[in-house]
Amino acid sequence: MKFLRELLQKNFSTLLTMFLLVAVPLAGSSSLLMLLRQQPTLLQGLSPGQQLLYFVVIAFTMASALTPTTFVAIVTGYYFGWPGVAGVVLAYALASAIGYELAQRIDHGKLRQFLHLFPKAEAVLGELQHQNWQLILLTRLSPVLPFALMTFVLAIVGVPRRRFLLASVVGMLPRSLFFYWLGTEASNVLALLHDPDQGRLSKVFLVSLVAASLFGLLVVFNRALQKALRGATDNP
Repeated sequence: MKFLRELLQKNFSTLLTMFLLVAVPLAGSSSLLMLLRQQPTLLQGLSPGQQLLYFVVIAFTMASALTPTTFVAIVTGYYFGWPGVAGVVLAYALASAIGYELAQRIDHGKLRQFLHLFPKAEAVLGELQHQNWQLILLTRLSPVLPFALMTFVLAIVGVPRRRFLLASVVGMLPRSLFFYWLGTEASNVLALLHDPDQGRLSKVFLVSLVAASLFGLLVVFNRALQKALRGATDNP
């Protein structure tokens, strides 16, 4: 109880932001579905300048959790086709950079300072930082881990900015390209957005990504825990 009370008192803004990054995508995607239902030609026939504005806007909406990355990949694939895939990748990179900066400004290192009170937890976190490349790739690989929330968490635990941006884009590619392809093949984008994992191929692919991400994260966390425990034993 004391741990939870201190955690809430000293990190309220950080924890509130994390909660909102989970809740907001549900409201955001529902609102955008309604908009596309009412104006199905909204994104058709955009000029190059309008397309550029679209990719900048979705970068900000993904960073702030207003639009899930799966939603963006499907919609962009449907309306833009394969010529738009480079724009989506760049939008992911920009969204990661924006989210990283927002997390730094909101948290101000308070969570890391709080963990100083708990040496074992700080030791595990320190070991995870040595494996940050694998950690970022695996969190980005899973389609069930919210993009904006993972950006926030990875930023406040202190992964290096450049490595975070590069690993984020690389880790997002498998699932994002898959959903983008689904968007290009869709005959009804609204039906696909309601049920993006329809079809046997989609289910097998998504389950494989989740399993690979979960197994990899378990290995990474277990390795970090074992190293932290050995370090504590060697330095009592």
